[in-house]
Amino acid sequence: MWETLARWLGLAEPAPVEPPPTLGARLRRLELRAARLTDAVFGGEHRSAFRGRGLEFEEVREYQEGDEPRLIDWNVTARMGRPYVKTFREERELTLMLVVDVSASAGLGSGALLKRELAAELAATLALGALRNQDRVGLLAFSDGVEAFLPPRKGRGHVHRLLRTLLTLAPAGRGTGYDEAERYLARVVRGRCVLFFLSDFLSPGFEHTLRLLAARHEVIPVQLSDPRERALPAIGLVQLEDPETGDTAVIDTANPAVRAAYEDATAAHRAACVTSFRRLGLDHVAVSTEEGHVRALLRFFEQRQRRRPRRRVGPTG
Repeated sequence: MWETLARWLGLAEPAPVEPPPTLGARLRRLELRAARLTDAVFGGEHRSAFRGRGLEFEEVREYQEGDEPRLIDWNVTARMGRPYVKTFREERELTLMLVVDVSASAGLGSGALLKRELAAELAATLALGALRNQDRVGLLAFSDGVEAFLPPRKGRGHVHRLLRTLLTLAPAGRGTGYDEAERYLARVVRGRCVLFFLSDFLSPGFEHTLRLLAARHEVIPVQLSDPRERALPAIGLVQLEDPETGDTAVIDTANPAVRAAYEDATAAHRAACVTSFRRLGLDHVAVSTEEGHVRALLRFFEQRQRRRPRRRVGPTG
């Protein structure tokens, strides 16, 4: 399977020559970088992309251009002979949950960042955005089981703890258990939240998990990728080991047919993921270790803003 090959390729990276920075240095660098990016990502009206669909039903009003079709109240529409939509009372604060896939495939990185490091940077930006907006933020890290959980809370100390957890976590599992993450969240997270689900989505089963989560929360899949998952380097015969399953194989990366088949399969998988997200009615974010996450988040929030229903002031008539 091509997803197995993608994970195998992560083992080709040489070990770092220089000693790794201390935890304190890594945390300071991550927070400083994320703090600069937070202004760009969460400035202006971006935060309001999650406003206007609170937990409590408020009223039914006549449909206006720009309203989301999924908010149509079909019973009232049938009685009145023209479309009406449900509106909801806004929340005074958001609850943000960061669900991060830390399985072995997150160790792939052909450039400056591994996928797990990209996930940490993105999570830091979102967590600091929640801190800035006085919203609650929590973390669930999972592999084939739950590796870490921090319940949603406010405060700088809590955000620092969340970032330290991401930087120091040494997962016990190597596989990917989407269903385990969903079952755990169902037990420990009460009430609706905005849930960013960070994964490479290489393993099967994610669509079922996202469907269950989307029934209770506002879910945004964030697909992490690396250029090496899109194209094989032509370096001849290579023996590779899947970091999640331990399976091994020898492939000829110098063979153009092998590389072409791999590229076709990876493109088909990416397209299938997008189709799954759209079938579930979920907005998604695609981020790469090559480009980073800032532009992707900006595009996401800008698209959400453009589709956000206009508010109506005063009586609906």
